[in-house]
Amino acid sequence: MADKRNIYPKPFLRWAGGKSWLIKYLDSIVGDYKFNCYHEPFLGGGSIFFYFASKMNTAYLSDFNNELIDTYSAIKNDPDGVILHLEKYVNTAEEYYRIRALRPETLIEAAARFIYLNQTSFNGIYRVNTKGEYNVPYGNRTKDFIEADKLRAASKMLQSAILQAEDFDCVRINVAPGDLVFLDPPYTVSHNHNGFIKYNQKLFSLEDQYRLKALIDFIKKKGAYYILTNAAHATIYEIFYEKDDRCLELSRASLIGGENAKRGKIQEYIFTNL
Repeated sequence: MADKRNIYPKPFLRWAGGKSWLIKYLDSIVGDYKFNCYHEPFLGGGSIFFYFASKMNTAYLSDFNNELIDTYSAIKNDPDGVILHLEKYVNTAEEYYRIRALRPETLIEAAARFIYLNQTSFNGIYRVNTKGEYNVPYGNRTKDFIEADKLRAASKMLQSAILQAEDFDCVRINVAPGDLVFLDPPYTVSHNHNGFIKYNQKLFSLEDQYRLKALIDFIKKKGAYYILTNAAHATIYEIFYEKDDRCLELSRASLIGGENAKRGKIQEYIFTNL
């Protein structure tokens, strides 16, 4: 029997908070449900989209990050053009800071720059300064940053996708009965009952969490299904728990390091009406 983990495309981007770890639980969460269209408004690295892509009709993919969506659009429409630009780059500190300072003029050039920086930066973090300029330092990573087969496989899966750089509430426009919506917001609070994180509070506020709850109520009234991942925190449970839905608490490895980071196991909530 073929290993199911090897028969769907893998993400071509590293992404903080990525959900590759969740894939091994998806079959037990989804069960025998069949879905029409797929929606993912916090796209990020897209690991869950790539897992479900061959099982759905149209996919509506969005993220508030314009550069990210432009990169997916370029891979969808011209993966070989992006690969050709990537082949011009080398993985050195000097080259990294040269590429980081570039202001690309075309979508293909911008996508190649985005992928290069993602693959060679410190931990693949996406961070910009107050001027909107990418400011993550070089990562001294030796892995090959050009994965042509992965980019071409992603392009094939993206052919049925509609891509938008929008707020997550754009799901309301297209969601229909029998659709599946996967929701993976930036975490406003830290895990395991600690306090609020100031940096993430700027990215996704507590008010945004309540807006997300309102969107989930809308999805359910439409006769669609949702899967929400979020931090295992009392405030999150209070906002999203519904007695007719399921709440699972799952453990995953902490993947992002840093000067004060502690790598280990952390807990996350999964809420769903499946």
